[in-house]
Amino acid sequence: MILQALTRYYDILVADPDSDVAPPGYTKTGVSFALDISLVGKLQAIIPLYDLVIRGKKTVEAPQRMVVPEQVKRSVNILPNFLCDNSAYALGLSGKEAKDADYASKRFEAFRKWNIELLAKADCDEARAVIAFLLAYDPHDGAQNPLIAEKLVEIQAGGNLVFRVDGQVVHKNGKIQQVWEAYKAKGSEYVGQCLVTGEKAPIARLHPSLKGIREANATGATLVGFNAPAYESYNRIKGQGLNSPVSEKAAFAYTTTLNYLLSAENESKKFVIGDTTVVYWAESKQKAYANAFMSLFEPEVEESAPEANEETAARDKKAENDLKEVAQKVQHVKALDIQGMLDQLDGTTRFFILGLAPNAARISVRFFHSDPFEKIVQRLMAHYDDLQIEREYDNQPRYISLRRIVDETIPKKAKEAKAPPLLIGAMFRSILNNAPYPAALYSAMISRIRADHEINYTRAAVIKAFLIRKYRNQSQISIQEVLSMPLNEQATTPAYLLGRLFAVLEKAQKDAAAPAKLNATIRDRYFTSACATPASVFPVLLRLAQHHISKAEYGYYNDQRIEAIMKRLDIENNPFPAHLTLDEQGIFMLGYYHQRADFYAAKNGASEAKTIETENQVD
Repeated sequence: MILQALTRYYDILVADPDSDVAPPGYTKTGVSFALDISLVGKLQAIIPLYDLVIRGKKTVEAPQRMVVPEQVKRSVNILPNFLCDNSAYALGLSGKEAKDADYASKRFEAFRKWNIELLAKADCDEARAVIAFLLAYDPHDGAQNPLIAEKLVEIQAGGNLVFRVDGQVVHKNGKIQQVWEAYKAKGSEYVGQCLVTGEKAPIARLHPSLKGIREANATGATLVGFNAPAYESYNRIKGQGLNSPVSEKAAFAYTTTLNYLLSAENESKKFVIGDTTVVYWAESKQKAYANAFMSLFEPEVEESAPEANEETAARDKKAENDLKEVAQKVQHVKALDIQGMLDQLDGTTRFFILGLAPNAARISVRFFHSDPFEKIVQRLMAHYDDLQIEREYDNQPRYISLRRIVDETIPKKAKEAKAPPLLIGAMFRSILNNAPYPAALYSAMISRIRADHEINYTRAAVIKAFLIRKYRNQSQISIQEVLSMPLNEQATTPAYLLGRLFAVLEKAQKDAAAPAKLNATIRDRYFTSACATPASVFPVLLRLAQHHISKAEYGYYNDQRIEAIMKRLDIENNPFPAHLTLDEQGIFMLGYYHQRADFYAAKNGASEAKTIETENQVD
């Protein structure tokens, strides 16, 4: 399913002149230098091919992206590329000669033999010039060449080099391209049925590497591949990719598509949450689908500045401009006109979301989801609706991103700020399937609150949303009444009332100490015990509260609040519970958060005395 979807999208990208993806038999990669040679094969200049790009707030030099003949996949073996390679192959120069005196010379000899063999079939001056250079060049004297010596450090840094004759890049010559494409058309010696297209075609033994995945191998990682007999199916033809037969054409298509989606050239930028790199696309050439999805899924993220070498083609269609304006409104968290957005997009268009994580030299699929675009939008909005809760401050986001949620599960003092790897994939699946959130998220959030003694806006929203989804299809009326956006003063759930009571007791302590600032409040000392074993803590806190109330200038307000909540608790008939379950602890924390947020919420001109009157109204 993943490979089929990526292969289909490759056909869309190839037909789109703005995507600039590599055609079959070629790849797009960074090139650092061009070796400018004369028609007789003499090196005339080494030309830097760096572009200025904006990364964050800095402008840096980066190798120029160029379409070159498809490159081979190497590990420790010696395999040359055609007319584009690093300095060890193209010039026989490398910093690794200290360990192996023949390291670079072996690679140059392989490069020379392979390129001369192919170039000899091209009847053109450019091919003959490169052949002459390769025959005359001696890698042992290369570092002494003044042109090379001037840039030796930069050349050996690992960037790719190409050849240029008379100002033209050699591999772009039409006759040379014909030779290369004829070689690629021969394909693998193994022919079988492709599991992607269903056609009989040459099967790829090795699939091209993928680059751009956070923390993956810098030289590229593999999505499909087998490197030992233990991973191969019984009685299959042995040999790496042959165990999972994908044609060379399909392997090229899906890897080219993924590399494009992971690259900076893709207008719809990838994003990273934890160790998971997420790419997304619609089965359409319109970029508005991806822009709208990114704006909805990461509403707090500002659009990154484009790279200096990117040229965004002007859209001459008015509809395309309108769709971008919709995406920008969503991006800046303005009023979300979801229906208006869907009216301008075809909601039945298939949309795909793929999460990839590093695994040594391989890539793990964290999740893959496909649905009509309209359904994905609806489920994202259902996720945000479940998270809606009273904000503590006006500058807090109305739509809490998954990144912010995941960050709240990480201990503040952790040496490595990483969330549990499997949690991120589970969260994506829950959101996109409109299913209950993973229990691991709830447990992690409760643990962080108990450890930090802090329940903030995001943590409270997650607890509320988790319980809503868990009990959505159950007739738990007592649970549903406390899962509201603002404070529910009429709720009778004991755990919720205890949370409210704890917030009032804490306020009474702070009011008594004002204007001085307390070194530690009852929350710092008693919160964990109060939400787990209320019976052992609340009698002590209620006695302390009387002392705090007597010291505060307006202590009677808090006294009235305590009295109103105690009436609802009805302690005489329902004593403080000895223990609270994990769900009840979450409800306790919600009650605490709601009550505390209510203290500081704007009352729309109502006086505090009026608020107290309302709180004293008990059914």
